[in-house]
Amino acid sequence: MRVAVVRETRPQEKRVALVPELVGRLTGAGLDVVVETGAGLTAFHTDDAYRDAGADVRDDVLEGSDVILSVQPLDPVRVANLKPGAITLSFIPTASELEFVRQARDAGVTACAMELVPRISRAQSMDALTSQALVAGYRAVLVAAERLPRFFPLSMTAAGTVPPAQALVLGAGVAGLQAIATARRLGARVDAYDVRAASAEEIRSLGARFVELDLPSLEGAGGYAREMTEERAQQQRDLLAPYVTAADVVITTAAVPGRSAPLLVERDAVEAMKPGSVVVDLAAESGGNVEGSRPGEELTVGQTLLWGGANVPSQLPVHASRLYAANLVNLILLMTSEGEITVDLDDEIIDGVCVTHDGTVRHEPTRASLEEEG
Repeated sequence: MRVAVVRETRPQEKRVALVPELVGRLTGAGLDVVVETGAGLTAFHTDDAYRDAGADVRDDVLEGSDVILSVQPLDPVRVANLKPGAITLSFIPTASELEFVRQARDAGVTACAMELVPRISRAQSMDALTSQALVAGYRAVLVAAERLPRFFPLSMTAAGTVPPAQALVLGAGVAGLQAIATARRLGARVDAYDVRAASAEEIRSLGARFVELDLPSLEGAGGYAREMTEERAQQQRDLLAPYVTAADVVITTAAVPGRSAPLLVERDAVEAMKPGSVVVDLAAESGGNVEGSRPGEELTVGQTLLWGGANVPSQLPVHASRLYAANLVNLILLMTSEGEITVDLDDEIIDGVCVTHDGTVRHEPTRASLEEEG
């Protein structure tokens, strides 16, 4: 069976779905690998590197392919031309990709969404949300450090002592914990908050101080936080405001799967920060944790710089691609036996990621959205 890797066409997408060093894991399982010409160039992988790894490199890779790998969803026109029964594996933000879903359904294509990998132990090696959040958390601190007109670390010199920067990280999932660790490595003092009380131990283990707000924990399924009431959300914003205004850097990472990001920081708190402070909102694409943030834009609020993240993992495409490719390969190998790839919907991982299959939309929220559109 043939696995195809396409060149990404969405603006600012620099990742690639398979890196040369992992081609051998697929060919070793009895699969043929074809890579679209130039697919890896923005992640610094040449066509020759893919050829040396055992892949075929060509311009037209979709015709006759059984599995198509990408980072972003294929263009709906390309989906419509796939053979019935073909499988696509990519991120699929279904709320904004209904036309892709519709075309995949009508073409009899099985579309698998990497953000729907279940949060279970057996699926950890396939969890693309986690691997890309790791990249985003690291990148967020670099963005803040570059833009902050102060040092991050303590510096004791003959000319005097420079105190360390004070950072505040809101949300202690994978991105938040990586942001904490990176800020600490750069020498900042770090406070961090998460609505899940269980995160306190992880935060402290990284050398940061856990912010206690005396509010009930919102531990949810799969390690995610549950959505909160508006009254609770306002209480939280009010209690967090003094920590925000005292910080030199604020990094927000909070998200609730399938919903808009919770608003954690109001504009007044950002305006009250000291001149030159930096706020990095990694949740800007899903509505924003910070009032007024916009994905892909740097705004000035008062005398504070507000940076809205947009496709942040793609800003570090080498390792983001390597991690994402490993997630894809592990999922493909789960579906492969003796050189044949099958969609076993009795497996909870495969069932979980499957958005469309055999002419139907299996993902309930997406099916409901399509029905609303008519």
